[in-house]
Amino acid sequence: MLSGLMNFLRACFRPKSDQYSHTSLDTGGRQDGLLWYKDTGQHVNGEFSMAVVQANNLLEDQSQLESGCLSLNELGPYGTFVGVYDGHGGPETSRFINEHLFQHLKRFTSEQQTMSVDVIRKAYQATEEGFLSLVTKQWPMKPQIAAVGSCCLVGVICGGTLYVANLGDSRAVLGRAVKATGEVLAIQLSAEHNVCIESVRQELQSLHPDDSQIVVLKHNVWRVKGLIQVSRSIGDVYLKKAEFNREPLYSKFRLREPLKRPILSADPSISVHQLQPHDQFVIFASDGLWEHLSNQEAVDIVQNHPRSGSARRLVKTALKEAANKREMRYSDLKKIDRGVRRHFHDDITVIVVFLDSNLVSGASSVKGPNLSVKGGGVSLRPNILAPCATPTEAGST
Repeated sequence: MLSGLMNFLRACFRPKSDQYSHTSLDTGGRQDGLLWYKDTGQHVNGEFSMAVVQANNLLEDQSQLESGCLSLNELGPYGTFVGVYDGHGGPETSRFINEHLFQHLKRFTSEQQTMSVDVIRKAYQATEEGFLSLVTKQWPMKPQIAAVGSCCLVGVICGGTLYVANLGDSRAVLGRAVKATGEVLAIQLSAEHNVCIESVRQELQSLHPDDSQIVVLKHNVWRVKGLIQVSRSIGDVYLKKAEFNREPLYSKFRLREPLKRPILSADPSISVHQLQPHDQFVIFASDGLWEHLSNQEAVDIVQNHPRSGSARRLVKTALKEAANKREMRYSDLKKIDRGVRRHFHDDITVIVVFLDSNLVSGASSVKGPNLSVKGGGVSLRPNILAPCATPTEAGST
C-alpha cells in the first residue's frame, strides 16, 4: 500500500523546470516552491519576519502586517496591526477578511479617536456582516459559499499596549525574558475556540442544552454538529442562519433539524497586555504550526537564532516534523505539489513580531512610515488547474 502511495505522489511531482522560482515580490517577499517568506522588515515597534507555506490547492491562509497610522486620518494613533486568517472550505472568507478587517478597524479608530477593545470588536462585527452580505448576494449562483469560513487572529500594538483578538484556533504566543535565569518563557496570549478543548465543548453544551448532538466525536475528532472543529469564526453562515442551511447547499452540510439559533459565533475573545521591557517578541501563527510545535519549542527556536528568517525557520521546523511523522525525508516532502501536500500538513502562516522596548514605550502619536505586507502564496495562471488536486473536507480546519 505504501509503495502505491509513493507512486501516486511521484506522479504529482513537478519536473524541475516547472518548479516555482525564487522571485522577489512587490511586498518584498520571496517565493521558494510552495514557501513564501519575508525574512526581515521594520514595523514601528521593532522588526518582523513572515512566512507562509501552501498545502491546499488554493491557499486558504491569508495574512497581513500593517504598520504606521491605524486610523483614516494622519492624526493617528500609530502602531502595528497583525492578522492571520486561517480559512476552511475555501479561500473566500480569509481573502475577504484580508481586504476588509483592517479598513474597518481604521474607520472605528477614527470615530473613537483611540484604539480600544471596542474598536476591535466592532471591526470584527463589521467584517462578519460584510461577508454575510456577500453570501446573501452569491447564494443563488454559488450556494456552497455558505459553508466557507475562517479563523481570525489579530494583534494590535499601540501606545505600549498589545491587544490580541481571536476567533478559532490560530494562536499568539509571547516570548518573555526571565532576568534571574536568562531563559525566555512562552506565554500564550490568545484564547482558542476548538472543540477538542473540553471547556469549549462545555460552553457549546451550555448554550444548547436541548441538543445532545451539538458536539460529536467523529473519526476520533470532536466536531460541532459533526461538521467543523471551531466554535467561533467569520463566515460559516450555514451554521448561523437557517436560510442558508437548506437546498441547494450540499446535503453533508445540511442539519437534520431546523436551525433555531446560531450555533457558531463571530464574537472574538480579546485580551489586553501592557508590554514590559522583558517582552521580547510575539509569534502569531495558524494552527498548522501548532500541530507540530509546542509554544515553548517555537519560542526557543526564535530566541536561539538570528532574528532574520525567524518565521521561515519555524515553518521549516514544522515541515520537518510533518515529514518525520510520515517517515519521509523533508527533501521529498518539498517535492509534493499543492493539493496532495494537504495530506501531509496544513497551510502554515507565521508572523514573528519583535518588540523594541524603546519604540514600544513611545507614545502612539509618534509617526512612523506606513507599511503594508500581505502574506503570499503560489499565483496560479488563469484557468490552469493544479495537477492531482484533491479537495480536503470542506468546513474543517
